[in-house]
Amino acid sequence: MKSSSYSQQYSSLRAWLKAKREERGLTLREAAGFLGRHHSIVGKIEQNRKRIDIAEFVDYCEALGVDPHEGLEVFIHSHAKIKSKQVVD
Repeated sequence: MKSSSYSQQYSSLRAWLKAKREERGLTLREAAGFLGRHHSIVGKIEQNRKRIDIAEFVDYCEALGVDPHEGLEVFIHSHAKIKSKQVVD
């Protein structure tokens, strides 16, 4: 099993987080303020330059006022899609 925080599944999750932040009209700096983190950290998470762990993911969701379960569904769907594609290849 290949495991990487920079895999396509994580890219889908990061894109979802960024989209949710933008839907709420928050800048990186504003989101970072809610998280108590420097804006560069949030930028690195969204740009696939920093791994995001589960606790950080939940904190990010709470800061944005979104349900972490929705983000996990995005991740799981992406993971299943990639796995099924690997079986075919």
